[in-house]
Amino acid sequence: MYRWMTALLIGSLLMWTSVAGAQVARIAVSSTAFAPGGAIPGQYTCAGRDISPPLSWSGVPAEAKSLVVAVVDPDAATGAFIHWLVFNLPPTTTSLPEGVPVDGALPGGAVQGRNDFGHVGYEGPCPPPGKLHHYHFRVLALSSRLALSNDADGHKVQAALRGKVIAAGDVTGVVAAR
Repeated sequence: MYRWMTALLIGSLLMWTSVAGAQVARIAVSSTAFAPGGAIPGQYTCAGRDISPPLSWSGVPAEAKSLVVAVVDPDAATGAFIHWLVFNLPPTTTSLPEGVPVDGALPGGAVQGRNDFGHVGYEGPCPPPGKLHHYHFRVLALSSRLALSNDADGHKVQAALRGKVIAAGDVTGVVAAR
């Protein structure tokens, strides 16, 4: 129960609506791997190579001090499910390449957090039989870096985000259930 509540909380914070009573700026997020609202190719899922797709973004405010990238599935049976967390990316970062390795170096000392599978790094879509699942690839600009350990989970990241989100955006892809 704790895991899905954590994912739901981070999922709601990662939305780019109102944060602390103020509207946040919009970041444009895209991937060359899939169109917005389109199908995520199999190589980025558990049925394929299970590697992260390439992501790019623009519109990060000049006052941003760090970025967070997260992949969240709000359609999971237990509530929002976190597939990937990257935090403390330098605000000048504008993309992540395909296939970011779990143990690879990230720009400016950024780190990958623990996903809801309990592992560090990206683990792609793997929906159970049933309905279509939507995967939100989100980018958040923060007013500071996050003081977290290298394998922080969604609960710790969610708590650290409070009051720090100044801009956000996402691109959503879908995967049909197997």
